[in-house]
Amino acid sequence: MVSLNPCTDAILAEVAVPGQLLAISHYSRDPASSSMDLGLARRFPATSGSVEEVAALAPDVVVAGSFLAPTTRQALRDLGIRVVTLPIPADVAASEAQVRELSALAGNPAAGEALVGRIEAAVKDAAPPAGAALVPALVWQSGGIVAGDGTLIADLLRRAGFVNAAAARGLSQADYLPLERILADPPEVIFAVGNPRSEEDRMLRHPALRAIPGTTRAPLDSALLWCGGPTIPRALARLGQVRRGLEQRTSNPGQRRIARSPAGFHRDAVLRGTGRGTAEGGGGDTRPGTAPRWEIPAVSASRRHLPVPGRTVGLKVRS
Repeated sequence: MVSLNPCTDAILAEVAVPGQLLAISHYSRDPASSSMDLGLARRFPATSGSVEEVAALAPDVVVAGSFLAPTTRQALRDLGIRVVTLPIPADVAASEAQVRELSALAGNPAAGEALVGRIEAAVKDAAPPAGAALVPALVWQSGGIVAGDGTLIADLLRRAGFVNAAAARGLSQADYLPLERILADPPEVIFAVGNPRSEEDRMLRHPALRAIPGTTRAPLDSALLWCGGPTIPRALARLGQVRRGLEQRTSNPGQRRIARSPAGFHRDAVLRGTGRGTAEGGGGDTRPGTAPRWEIPAVSASRRHLPVPGRTVGLKVRS
């Protein structure tokens, strides 16, 4: 077998029998695109995915993503090589189905069931306490891109006790969300996904984000976003860690979580200026040339979540 996709690389590395996986994709050798442990990835030969390289390995089966070029797919089939393509899983159930499919393809279903068992255990461990309210969270990627619903990471957010704030704003997968809109309507948690060395990540590290009271910024490894299989337990462990941190903070008698409306505004927010906006419905004056002005209670440095009576801090946002 040869795998041409980093997501199937990670699964097959666990469910294939020794010597069966002849090569993985070159993406799994690159820290920026790999979803598996680099040490494990280096145990396997890598291929760029060219027909010539794959044919030289003489596999019976090639496993690839659904975006495999039609010409490559047909060329491999013309050589008598079976080609199996799998889409990006949209949720945990779809990922578990792929694990079972690939382990059956490898003739090792027991290994697939073992991996599914680890996934189920991770889901159980990451689940929030019964009756706990879902926490609005935004997965914000390089260049201001958000993760929409109908994606694996959105399903993992829900299972870990979060609600996807991008979907609540009417945004879809890979839509753009500018910094100004986050400052005007902050979620309770921002999962910042990116490369610290990338110029596209400047928004993720903008100092204005640190001034938002009641909002937690948490780094999230990009390798945890899209691939299922063995990636799921690691992703849920990270999401659960952040959720438990919020719970510990709110259990401190000296702190409280600022309540938010579904749109993300502080429920006790004060809106000044035109008076046309509402804390529950969002808004503010949107007439041409008028800059909305949201004002939220000021907070002390020592008690970050407690409003200081009678004082407000203005947050100007360009419309």
